[in-house]
Amino acid sequence: MTEKLKQKIKEEMMNLPKESQDAINASGWGVISEEIGKKYLLEESEINDLQVETGLVLIGLVDIDEYAQNIENEIGTSKNEAEKIAKEINQKIFQPIYNKVAETIENDLKSKKPNYKQTLDFIISGGDYAVFLENNNSSAEDKVLATTTLNESSRINDIKNKFVI
Repeated sequence: MTEKLKQKIKEEMMNLPKESQDAINASGWGVISEEIGKKYLLEESEINDLQVETGLVLIGLVDIDEYAQNIENEIGTSKNEAEKIAKEINQKIFQPIYNKVAETIENDLKSKKPNYKQTLDFIISGGDYAVFLENNNSSAEDKVLATTTLNESSRINDIKNKFVI
């Protein structure tokens, strides 16, 4: 994998939850995908493309359902071979990462004891997770008021600005 590609994927991974970042970093997915590419006799540039497609799925920019088709299109393999590669990568990379993230989240939930007030605050907020991020003493009603007074066009502009290059 090229250094530029490693850096770009690392930057995008910073936007993922900590549990996901830890699981992906611990998985060794770059080496595993390279080994799988060599197993299927891919050239170095094709292995790089395979790693790009794998990285895009890992950081959530591409849906896993499109993965085999993307391998077929980007690497230029047959549909059958692309499906075999996708299946093997799913078994050796995606599933172990998924299992690790699920295990971490389950362990975190066991150690936390949610109470009725958290659920009530969430419902009153209209589904705004920001209610749980602040640790000040303002009430849930104040937080709801703050989120609802933000006009709709500014929310849309904030979202659009994230995608402007």
